[in-house]
Amino acid sequence: MNPMEKNGWSPLPHSHEDLERTRKQPDTPQTRAPTYQLAWTDEEFMTRRELRAVRLQLELLKPEMILAERGIRSTVVMFGGARLPEPGGEAWAAKNEVQKKNLEANSKYYQEARNFAQLCSKQSAISNYEEFVVVTGGGPGVMEAGNRGAADVDAPSIGLNIVLPHEQAPNIYVTPELCFNFHYFAIRKMHFVMRAKAVAVFPGGFGTMDEFFETLTLIQTGRMERVPIILFGKEFWQKAINLDYLAEQGTISPGDQDIIEYADTADEAWDIISRFYEL
Repeated sequence: MNPMEKNGWSPLPHSHEDLERTRKQPDTPQTRAPTYQLAWTDEEFMTRRELRAVRLQLELLKPEMILAERGIRSTVVMFGGARLPEPGGEAWAAKNEVQKKNLEANSKYYQEARNFAQLCSKQSAISNYEEFVVVTGGGPGVMEAGNRGAADVDAPSIGLNIVLPHEQAPNIYVTPELCFNFHYFAIRKMHFVMRAKAVAVFPGGFGTMDEFFETLTLIQTGRMERVPIILFGKEFWQKAINLDYLAEQGTISPGDQDIIEYADTADEAWDIISRFYEL
């Protein structure tokens, strides 16, 4: 469909029409000059420091428009460690034998993440995949398990990848047309929570904790509606963080710990969501 037919008639040429016209122009020193390129097709210009505000806007708009066009209204967010292996898989991130042992023991959460994504996706199917769509960071470990669980039941899932200094490719289970890539962490984080009806947090490291605490802060300060925040692995998280201690010290209010709930299995976590939304 011609964009004009979809978005309404205009007497002015659409940008894609002018782009095609420039591609058909004679090859001369003038048309090859960087200054002659249409501004939005000039990568060197678009990546200049002065264009940061424009790039921020584009990173917000592109996924927002695509998800809206797809009809996706709500998501279930899955945070968790990229280093957790599949049960029986290699603990590739281990730096010593202690880490190898613990990563292998925590691989059970890969399977629980996969199971949990299956349950979310089965619920999502009822709405023709407009509600409770699984979204992950698009990488390996728990993220892979989440997208894989959705794929197990032939459901779409979203991957919000980000460019990192070390190579990170999207896992093969993300729905290709819902696989996004970000430069700005801040915009990526916005997309995680903008449609979130629930947030499941699996064992992980700095990145997982960053995403978890940011979500907690949004809810605690009233900047985000209360949704189920579920920590998978009560033993792990009670050793990793001590919210009761923060409450005792007065750095959070008594009861702020109650924003979160714990689950050890996918069924327990889905029961929390089901009760919250009276499904």
